[in-house]
Amino acid sequence: MIVCSCNVLSDAQILATLKLGATHRAAGTAYRCLGCAPRCGRCLETVRSLLEQAHVENCQVGCADCPAHQHPHTGEHEPVETPALMAAE
Repeated sequence: MIVCSCNVLSDAQILATLKLGATHRAAGTAYRCLGCAPRCGRCLETVRSLLEQAHVENCQVGCADCPAHQHPHTGEHEPVETPALMAAE
């Protein structure tokens, strides 16, 4: 699915940047890895959601980059709500 129409980037290309060693990265970093930058910005929310969803799916609770919010009183983890993905127009 094309998520950035300005740069014609697919979700697979964005996710492939995660294979470069980082378990989680910012949208801007993913674009830089692909040799471009966001132009109009309409895709940024979708790209961020895509990267966050991939991180959550690959995360082990308790790791250094754990996306779970630690409950301040019990120390138990609460899951993060992942926004739905939307394709760029």
